[in-house]
Amino acid sequence: MPHPIMFRDDDPGLAEVREIALGFPEAVEKVSHGRPGFFASKMFAMYGGSTRESGSMATVPHCVMIKVDESDRTALRADDRFFVPAYLGPSGWLGLDFDRAEVDWTEVRELVDASYRLVAARRLVDQLDGV
Repeated sequence: MPHPIMFRDDDPGLAEVREIALGFPEAVEKVSHGRPGFFASKMFAMYGGSTRESGSMATVPHCVMIKVDESDRTALRADDRFFVPAYLGPSGWLGLDFDRAEVDWTEVRELVDASYRLVAARRLVDQLDGV
């Protein structure tokens, strides 16, 4: 049974996340688990998610979830805008909740870029860097 669709095209921040994510080489959008996921073979970003940080499952509808380098994880977790996503958190992902503060789209672009570089094939990263 497929997951129900858990977003609307006019959700706050979705258009901006799409524009950023789809700007990377060979990036495509697919609905995964009812949410927009952005892939370059592997997923590097997702709009919307959930967390279990408070002990019970909670939806975080307006966010971007990205894979983060372990060296950045502690610093990002110190910022209360970030959360550990349910399911993806143990694999090195964090979420940035758009409803916790004004969104800095330059920061979002940098986070998505770093996530892309962690999961994309070397040839795609080289293409991104103009190599």
